[in-house]
Amino acid sequence: MLFKLLVIFHTLGATVWVGGHLILALTILPPALKEQRAEPIRRFEEPFEKLGLAALLVQVVTGVGLTLIYFPQLEGLWPPRSVVAQYVVIKLGGLLATLALAVQARLLILPKLTATTLPWLGLHIVGVTVLAVLLAVVGTGIRLGGLI
Repeated sequence: MLFKLLVIFHTLGATVWVGGHLILALTILPPALKEQRAEPIRRFEEPFEKLGLAALLVQVVTGVGLTLIYFPQLEGLWPPRSVVAQYVVIKLGGLLATLALAVQARLLILPKLTATTLPWLGLHIVGVTVLAVLLAVVGTGIRLGGLI
């Protein structure tokens, strides 16, 4: 039962995280870049940030729980000895890349966001969105025992 609950909450967290970033990247970012206006990004980011970060935290906690179910004491995870282990390692790398982009954007770009720095934030938004989608696809691969 624990496994099923972890998968459900992990999926719900991913739905919020991926969906929010797709909305941001595909509907809010393009006109903001075209018009060189940072305000639409700020209007989205402020209310989404708490929900999005909570969803990411849920994914991290449930992801750790699922990893420990698949790999008790992390045995067989490194070096990866199976397709599932490879996917978990890819997901961990994607998570680290996501966190690096998010921290950089939050600390260095968002506080000084202007029309001039908006393209840099746009690159971060696209990067986090692409990573989010890829992590969702790889996560599906874990449940399916591989994608190929």
